[in-house]
Amino acid sequence: MKLLRHGAPGQERPGLLDAQGRVRDLSHLVPDIAGKVLTPAGLAELRSLDIERLPIVPGTPQQGLRLGPCVGQVGKFVCIGLNYADHAAESGLPVPTEPVVFAKWTSAICGPDDDIQIPRGSVKTDWEVELGVVIGQGGRYIEEADALKHVAGYCVVNDVSEREWQLERGTQWDKGKGCDTFGPIGPWLVTADEVPDPQNLDLWLEVSGHRFQNGNTRTMVFGVAAIVSYLSRFMSLQPGDVISTGTPPGVGLGQKPPRYLRAGETMRLGITGLGVQNQRTVPA
Repeated sequence: MKLLRHGAPGQERPGLLDAQGRVRDLSHLVPDIAGKVLTPAGLAELRSLDIERLPIVPGTPQQGLRLGPCVGQVGKFVCIGLNYADHAAESGLPVPTEPVVFAKWTSAICGPDDDIQIPRGSVKTDWEVELGVVIGQGGRYIEEADALKHVAGYCVVNDVSEREWQLERGTQWDKGKGCDTFGPIGPWLVTADEVPDPQNLDLWLEVSGHRFQNGNTRTMVFGVAAIVSYLSRFMSLQPGDVISTGTPPGVGLGQKPPRYLRAGETMRLGITGLGVQNQRTVPA
């Protein structure tokens, strides 16, 4: 299934994408794509529905019909840094011996095609296409062999980052990572049964028509199962938590000379089978 949330910002309604690319409304059946709806039992209920009997939402998704973040009421937005060896190299940092963990504030979350705001005073706003992992079955101390059973599904994330604030203003990455609009997720949450191997997905990103990032999740330093297991040592993972798993090389910081986003540009990014995001950059 491809689960989504459609409608105006703050008024999104739950839905799913049918085989013809139309949005079917779920709002009379579930309150949101969130919480217990994402548990194994909740997803099983959705799979039992006759999709053809669900109301069709007027409009074309990502054209006339806005899509919001594909997960609502996110409790935690946890990120993994430097998780591709070649990205660590372009950043001038060593390959981690265990996952680098930081957080984005949930106020950073926005829809896949919403405008990205360049913060006031920013001169080093950057892009990062990443595989997002959404937790379905919560837990602590999850064994790596069981970790993928705890995943509800996957989505595209753009881990927008302000590099000066991340790297040059103390040692706290979070303040360069969590600005408003720095966490677009979606367009849809693709349930785990439709992603047989999360470690073999192509991901890419373009800025104003130029391809900067091309990668594949097979080159992650730590794979999805390892990340879920690792994080569960330090926190309870809960249904609807989002984990962003790191970016391949090609970010603005790694260009020679570095190349950062300016207001008035466009970004287009995607992952095999998980959809595409399209964003404009605007001043905050």
